[in-house]
Formats: sequence, C-alpha cells, structure tokens
Amino acid sequence: MTPASASSTGLTRVAVFDLETTGIDVTRDRIVTAHVGVLDATGREIAAKDWLCDPGIEIPEAAAAVHGITTERARALGRPSADVVREVTAALRSLLSQGVPVVAYNASYDFSLLAHEGRRHGIPPLVDPFPVIDPFVIDKAFDRYRPGKRTLSVVAEHYAVHLDGAHDASADAVAAGRVAQELARRFPLPPPAELHSRQVAWARSQAASLTEYFISIGRLDPERRIDGTWPVRGTGDPTSG
Repeated sequence: MTPASASSTGLTRVAVFDLETTGIDVTRDRIVTAHVGVLDATGREIAAKDWLCDPGIEIPEAAAAVHGITTERARALGRPSADVVREVTAALRSLLSQGVPVVAYNASYDFSLLAHEGRRHGIPPLVDPFPVIDPFVIDKAFDRYRPGKRTLSVVAEHYAVHLDGAHDASADAVAAGRVAQELARRFPLPPPAELHSRQVAWARSQAASLTEYFISIGRLDPERRIDGTWPVRGTGDPTSG
C-alpha cells in the first residue's frame, strides 16, 4: 500500500533512514549498508541515496544471513567506512537543518550506532537529531496492548504497508516512512517537533516497562536496566535493540 496523503498531519514530506549492520551492539558493531531518502505526502520516494560499506571487520554469518551482504562482497564493492559515515551523517544533518523530520524504525538503534561510528572515525556525530519520527515508539504508545511482535515487517503488515525485501536498508526505510504516514492518519499525532518531545518520554516509559517484564521472566538481572534514552542512547545493551 502507498499512502494516499498525509498532508493533514504535517507529514507532507519526510526523510527516511535505515542501516544494516554487522550486529546489534550500537557501540561495537559497524555499518554495512545505509539508505537515506525523502518521501512526499503520498509515500512516493522522490529522492534517495544508498551506500555499501566495507566495515573494516568480518561480517558475521548470522548478520549476512539477515541482510545478504557477505564480508567478501563488502570488501570488493564497499566504500571505506569513514567515507560512508561522513556522507550519511552529512545527509541527515542537512535534512534536519531544513526542518525535515527523519523517520527511522527503532530510531535509537540506527542513530546510536551512527553516532558511535562517527566518534570511531573522528566525524562529529549527530548527538541530538531533531525532529525524528519513530513508528516503533509511536505504535507502542497508541496501541500498547496489541499482542504479537513489533518488528517492522509485522507492524507494516498490520498497517497495510507493503514491505518487499525486509532487511534491505532501502526497503525498510521506505516502509518505515509509510508506516509513519499511516500512523499520522489513524492517530491524533501532534506536529513533528512536539511529537519528537513526546517520543522521548514514551521511549523512556516503554523501556522501563520492558525492563520490569524481562526481570519478571528472568531474562534480565534485577540490577540491570534497559536504556530508554531516545533517539540516541549510550549503551550497547542488545536487549534494548
């Protein structure tokens, strides 16, 4: 499904952002592919840029099985990590400086990993990107008790958004943007700036609830906490990814 229009919600134009990586630890894992694009009010992508990166480390088989990029392919065809990190950061910084909201599904993962990559390569990171729209956080806030997983593929299907090629950075980014537009039609979302602030609080609350649940089932030690900082967090705790 391509959304008909989101003009009444203020989502007349949104940027979309997604990474595929070597793993789920935002402090240690590396970018393999990246996508930054722009959707119009109908959900049509009107601008797009893709990157294939040589992360400089081995891509684990488990990660390659998810996104399809092997170490050999990345080394043969990928660009240097520092160049990719610099360009992705610059593209996002430019869009945000123009007031274009950036949609990222589970944004605290992608923005946190990108920030750590920036520090690794001496590139000034996006430490407080604004405004960001995270369909993962919004969906949980407005439909908290819906059973089932909240992966992008499941949530996209729930909102009748077509996702062909899950775990491809381009496909995931565009689908996340269209889910955001559908959420804006179904729920009373405030303008992007106010929505950003609300998501900060929602993400913190959701992390606290998830922490309590994980402790109750023995998945998390009682003294540990899931980092609910959004949209850039400081830990690499895989339970929060």
